[in-house]
Amino acid sequence: MKTVLMVAEKPSLAASLANILSNGSNSTRKGSNGICSVHEWNGTFRGTPARLKMTSVCGHVMGVDFISKYNNWDRVDPVELFSCPIEKKEATPKFKMPMFLSHEAKGCDNLVLWLDCDKEGENICFEVMQCVARSMSGDVFSNSVTYRAKFSAITEQDIKAAFNNLSHPNENEAKSVDARQELDLRIGCAFTRFQTKFFQGRYGDLDSSLISYGPCQTPTLGFCVQRHDQIQTFKPESYWVIKVTIKTKDGDDVNLEWKRIRCFDKEVANMFLQQIKNQTEAKVVSVVAKEKSKPRPVALNTVELMRVASSGLGMGPHHAMQIAEKLYTQGYISYPRTETTRYPENFDLVGVLRQQQNSSEWGEDVREILSKGVNRPKQGHDAGDHPPITPMKLASRNELDSESWKLYDYIARHFIATLARDCKYLSTTATVVINDETFTVTGKTLLDPGYTTVMTWQAFDKNEIVPNLSENELVPIKDMRLSEHQTSPPDYLTEAELITLMETHGIGTDASIPVHINNISQRNYVTVTSGRRLKPTTLGIVLVHGYQKIDAELVLPTMRSAVEEQLNLIAIGKANFQAVLRHTVDIFRLKFQYFVKNIDGMDQLFEVSFSPLSASGKAHSRCGKCRRYMKYIQAKPPRLHCPQCDDTYSLPQNGTVKLFKELKCPLDDFELLCWTMGNKGKSFVFCPYCYNHPPFKDMKKGNGCNSCSHPTCPYSLNSNGVCSCVECDAGVLVLDPSSGPKWKLGCTRCDTIINFFDDAQKITVLSDVCDCGAQLVNVEYKSEKTKLPNSSSEMKGCVFCTAEFGKLVDKPKTAVYVRSRPFRGGKAPNRGRGRSRAKPKDKMAQLAAYFV
Repeated sequence: MKTVLMVAEKPSLAASLANILSNGSNSTRKGSNGICSVHEWNGTFRGTPARLKMTSVCGHVMGVDFISKYNNWDRVDPVELFSCPIEKKEATPKFKMPMFLSHEAKGCDNLVLWLDCDKEGENICFEVMQCVARSMSGDVFSNSVTYRAKFSAITEQDIKAAFNNLSHPNENEAKSVDARQELDLRIGCAFTRFQTKFFQGRYGDLDSSLISYGPCQTPTLGFCVQRHDQIQTFKPESYWVIKVTIKTKDGDDVNLEWKRIRCFDKEVANMFLQQIKNQTEAKVVSVVAKEKSKPRPVALNTVELMRVASSGLGMGPHHAMQIAEKLYTQGYISYPRTETTRYPENFDLVGVLRQQQNSSEWGEDVREILSKGVNRPKQGHDAGDHPPITPMKLASRNELDSESWKLYDYIARHFIATLARDCKYLSTTATVVINDETFTVTGKTLLDPGYTTVMTWQAFDKNEIVPNLSENELVPIKDMRLSEHQTSPPDYLTEAELITLMETHGIGTDASIPVHINNISQRNYVTVTSGRRLKPTTLGIVLVHGYQKIDAELVLPTMRSAVEEQLNLIAIGKANFQAVLRHTVDIFRLKFQYFVKNIDGMDQLFEVSFSPLSASGKAHSRCGKCRRYMKYIQAKPPRLHCPQCDDTYSLPQNGTVKLFKELKCPLDDFELLCWTMGNKGKSFVFCPYCYNHPPFKDMKKGNGCNSCSHPTCPYSLNSNGVCSCVECDAGVLVLDPSSGPKWKLGCTRCDTIINFFDDAQKITVLSDVCDCGAQLVNVEYKSEKTKLPNSSSEMKGCVFCTAEFGKLVDKPKTAVYVRSRPFRGGKAPNRGRGRSRAKPKDKMAQLAAYFV
């Protein structure tokens, strides 16, 4: 019997697919990575009996990155990033996805890929194929071994149809994604590294952790700043309008619209007023009634969904797409990423509509449409990707959370509206003349609400007033005056307007548009104001103006849209992958070199808007070089700046930094600091110079004294390390010397914390090793505060094994690694303490027994 491995894009999707394909008779086990489940059942594959296994990945398995030597910002010239080697790395190392896939693929004869049906999904297909290539029984790159399932909805009909009509992965589409990833990496990182180091080394109040550039992100910001500039440069003009009110025979007051609309010259406007001022009656010269229609919408695509979510539902596009993705994986809607607004010829419109006829919200409208006959949908655009977004099963308010319901409600109503009648109304226009000056008044009468009974927000509130006027009738003039007004500037762009601009100019894809909008907000380049309008910050404005000053093409949408066109040609096999990459990288390398050469032009704009580092922050701790006080700059990212040496030192983020007892680092004489993360209670002591310039080869940049392998410093790993941590393998539990009198052990890698020996006066980690492999500790209490047995003020022992310490050590917040054999060799130079990897057979039972 053949064994077939099937891979979906998410664990929840894998469970749904397995349930459908096995008719609910599959068994489930947890995968070896602890993240993804494996569903198994016996069935048939391409007409023969087979053992079927369904599992999943969690999005991209691999990500593109520079090789490690080029990830050092201080040692690598950013221009090298345009030509240096890159490699595929695990996207999320903790998931151990390649190993998991390889393990599950052992002995399998066929591979069926159920990834999302877009270009990113095709790319993940080939990532999965690479992972299982050595484990499969046959050649995974052969069309007789690997198959691709194409589907647009998680329904039994769609999934089983996809399973019975398998195709093959599209390598060209996968390569277009590879090209986009590499270009965005090289271009974005080169500009971002240079800008960030240059400007954060000069200004203290930028309030952004990265001064980033992105080939799509920056033109997106450019649209927002362009609108801001239009608002700032707008000069209001006065204009005048003649306002006339007449009284009908029914006694109603009717306001007339001047046919000239408005006049920007007051004297000319006043002249027109004088010509009619003495008239007491107006003549109705015509009354024309025309039947008009308000057309029902075309089918829903991703861009329109994001627009409506932002303008009508109050959701950001990024958040809206996350909710849509969840609704899709739960089977409520079809695939939410599509550019198509035309239903396929074989699409079962009536079948999908019938699913909605029992809804308590719109069921009556659906039943009426079914009884009178479904209207042929408007002919939209066929992008050749996926069908439009439609509801795939009925949902109620009680089934979904409030935001999911709002989005589902709109999608369902939009679908129903595409099959309803157009809204029809009678538009009546009366033309009135006063001494050769023409005025009009228009009213509307609803004839057939059509689709607006479902999309209620587009309905007429009431019949608009249709004045009771007759042709050649003379009506009295009640009021006549000249009204002064002023032109007003445009408002800031809404997210919906920005999405339209991005779509029009080819910036991003339906999947990436919300990501780019979210990025400029997270980078503090824009703020989202009321009405979900995007107001650029000072930083965003200065950046765009700086690009425009040096090289306007860096911020204009034309460059990116041209690149997108080339990427699309790769996807359809009409452009060479390497040629497009080489050509685009060469162009941006030249632009980057020109940008670096002329950075002073942008710097002049920053000087006007931001404060130099020397004028920012507050005196904090002493510099080890000049012994003057350095300034602590709290704006993102936090930094220390020495005005005397003109040096800047980065600090740990997302916490507070304080002076640690005015003690100094034995290596460089800088005053030691203590960083504390409030919400997790994690903290460590660090030297600001060593944190930025590691003194030892095995110490990475951004580590504190608890990771320093200095052999004698009382705050180093060698002096305070106790034992290894099970949660992260490579981590070590280290005594935190800054935590007293609330003493604790903290892991150097993860968030594991053990609180112990509360109110102790002093704790010292000894060189002696317990049988369990942990270093012994010596605990000292003041005699009046001692909690040790027999009122002792001092005692030594093992944190984990000494019975007398049991009540003085809290249970760990996460599991702790307690070894079953001693660490041999005492203090290991350059390795820290207790790195033995021997584990007890049942460590949790051992821990439970100890802590009870």
